[in-house]
Amino acid sequence: MANNLRRATLRWAGQGLVFEGEAPGAAPIRIDGDSTEGPSPMELLLISLAGCMAIDVRMILEKSRVEVEALEVEVEGERASDDPKRFVRVHMAFELEGPTEDDANRIARAIQLSADKYCSVHHTLDPEVEVTTEWSLR
Repeated sequence: MANNLRRATLRWAGQGLVFEGEAPGAAPIRIDGDSTEGPSPMELLLISLAGCMAIDVRMILEKSRVEVEALEVEVEGERASDDPKRFVRVHMAFELEGPTEDDANRIARAIQLSADKYCSVHHTLDPEVEVTTEWSLR
């Protein structure tokens, strides 16, 4: 059970809505409710989702022997207009450099596997959040 635990600490930086967060052994990050000194918690959630899926996609493509020279994910979340203003829709656009059109099925499958099976951030979101994806080559 201990291997399944993750810990993090968040401390107020002493000004405004700025906090510093860190996980054991990792560099600290700034979180800012005003998005000036770091991403807001909601922006950080989008970054976390994109990061989780990008890592999965990279690993799956590597195992499939698909050469990836660059991978970028643009992620956009639409929030509800009423409190708690949660995300209702998230769209992710993956842009890859290195693969060719011949790799199209493997790229689509890697993204689908991440969403359906591997990305723990995706599976932590409320199932009512609509998450869509697309991909393109550079």
